[in-house]
This record gives sequence, structure tokens and C-alpha cells, in this order.
Amino acid sequence: MNARVYSIKDPIARAEAGRVILSGGLVAFATETVYGLGGDATNETAVAKIFAYKARPLYNPLISHVHDVRSAFAIGQATSAALAMADVFWPGPLTLVMKLMDGFPLACLTSANMSTVAIRIPGDPTTRALLSEIGRPVAAPSANRSGRLSPTTADHVVAEDFDGLKIILDGGCCAIGVESTVLDVSGAIPRLLRPGAITQEQIEAVVGPIELTNNNVGLLSPGMLASHYAPIASLRLNATELWDGEVGLDFAGQLGLAVDLSALGDLLEAASNLFAYLHALDSPGIKTIAVAPIPRTGVGIAINDRLQRAAA
Repeated sequence: MNARVYSIKDPIARAEAGRVILSGGLVAFATETVYGLGGDATNETAVAKIFAYKARPLYNPLISHVHDVRSAFAIGQATSAALAMADVFWPGPLTLVMKLMDGFPLACLTSANMSTVAIRIPGDPTTRALLSEIGRPVAAPSANRSGRLSPTTADHVVAEDFDGLKIILDGGCCAIGVESTVLDVSGAIPRLLRPGAITQEQIEAVVGPIELTNNNVGLLSPGMLASHYAPIASLRLNATELWDGEVGLDFAGQLGLAVDLSALGDLLEAASNLFAYLHALDSPGIKTIAVAPIPRTGVGIAINDRLQRAAA
């Protein structure tokens, strides 16, 4: 890989990255959730490169990132639920799935030829500065090969060794560390497609009762594949002790291990550490990672979702 790594806070580096994207190239960049592999969402060839780099199935749609609400609703149709959610949670770790506006020139591959589009406004201000300079929606799935662990540091992206990637914009460790919550607001009742840092309880406080997704709705957004976010080693979940030959990932000291997602039992801290710690444990010769039980409340629902897909 010949990618150059710059700070995302460097305006000269952001300008160069913007030029690369506008010319049809790809750039990896930090967000508050995970690092994204970004290309012009209106350029069919650029989006095809994203799928090729990641070896991603073409039926799995991408999230388009924009810098402000006006840009978002120029692409997706603003339902009352969409407007309410945007008012409370944008910018931030929320993706809204909306009906695609008639006539908007989104690349067909970006939405996997569906009539809906997934849109997010990142919470990180330097990421939004990059998007503002580009002035177009940027399709940006996680900057890893499809199905593998998501990257939460620039070093994780470097390790993917994407041939032809020119620039990585380093923003340090991602503050949230798991992918955005995805909410479908294209229908009469909002539907949660992927849990994340914004919880079901927080959503329902804004829009009232929502539907939860099931396995029969198809791939309406990223992050819905049954097997996803996986290390090379196998995972054993809800472990109450270590078996011979395993390494362990603890939570709140349940296993008495040094590698603990949060010794204090803080689920937000655990989410921010999840992929980084799995990357660190997933080393040559390790066959199984045993993971301590994680409470299924709040952000713990998102953590368990990622672990279950990684173990599938």
C-alpha cells in the first residue's frame, strides 16, 4: 500500500483528500464511530472501487455522509420522523434511511439499486469540514475488507493494505468505536435496522414506539449481514471462564483479565474499546477469543449485536 497518513485536522491534507475524492479516487478518514473508506457517492466508478477494495457484496448498500442537514434532505425525503431525529441527533452517530429524492444523481451502486438512501452527518467537526469542502455526498463504509473487524485507528486501516489507496486522514482513536445506529424513517413507523450508540430508548423518546428489524426484511442498510465484523480467530461469547488455549476479553472484571473492555462496567467505554481490543487479541496463533458477558441494555445492545455477528 502506498497511502500517505496525515492528520485530519490539517486543512492542507483535507483539501488534497477532497481533490482525490472529487477526481474519482478513494480516501480513508476518521469519524467518531469508525474509520470510513470514502468515495464520491454520485460517481458510479468511484463507488465500484469501494466495493472492489472491500470485496463487498454489491447488494449491500452504503451510507452517504454529508456535512449538514440541508444537504441530507436534498438527497433523502424528509418525513416528520426524519426531521425530528435530525433535530435531536444530527450531527452524530445516527444514520437515517429515507426515500431517495427524485432526480438526485446518486450512483445506483451506493443504494444497491434500491429506492431508499442511508444518510449520516458525522459528529466529528473535522470530518464535517472535509465533507463541506467536497460538497457532494461521500459514500463511506468502514475502511476494512468486508466482514472483517471495523477499524478504529489509522493503523487498523494501514494493516488492511488496500492497493491503490492514496490518503488516510488520521483522527486518532474513534471516540464511539462502533458503527452508527441505523433507523429507517421511509415508512409510516420508524424501524431500527442496526443498534448503535443512540439507543432504542433515546429514539422512542423522540418519535414514539418503533419497530425492530427481523431477518426477513432484506439488506436495507449496511451492518445487516448475519456474519460481519469478524476477527480471524473464532469468538466464544458469554464466557464465564477461560478454556485451554483461549485468550480472553473481559468486561467489569468478571474473568479477572488484564484486557478488559471497561473495568468499571461502563458500556460507552466498552463500545469505544471493542474493535481496538479485538484487533489486538486477533494475532497469529490465536484460535479462540472468549468474551465475558456484556449487559444487553443501552449501548450494550449494540456491542452484543456486533459480537453476535462476529461469532456467526
